[in-house]
Amino acid sequence: MADQTARQRARRTALDAQARMRARRVDQERRRDALGVMVISALAERDAVVSVCEARAGAALVKMTEQERLSLAEAVEWCGGAELLTVREAARLRQAAQSEGVAGPVCGARTTARTRRPRVPATL
Repeated sequence: MADQTARQRARRTALDAQARMRARRVDQERRRDALGVMVISALAERDAVVSVCEARAGAALVKMTEQERLSLAEAVEWCGGAELLTVREAARLRQAAQSEGVAGPVCGARTTARTRRPRVPATL
């Protein structure tokens, strides 16, 4: 009988220890889940900010090359040179801006939808 009571006590002790370990693991997984969500959220925010900034840079490069008639290499030089911006990176930014239509219409460029101004009679 004493043997059986000792086994039951030992089993209860082991089960209690296992329950505490499971509870610690659950808490640990919750913390890790929350931290993982924080990391991904921060990276998504960063990517959104980078996209906006790259769109602005690309739009400016489009204007430099199309309106100001600079070559891409000249535009890069005006931006501080290859130490700050490579021609390859400038080409990528400009291409992205052109494909997204970020730069808007170029001054003097023809569009398919032309609007007519009403004629104003000369009064002099």
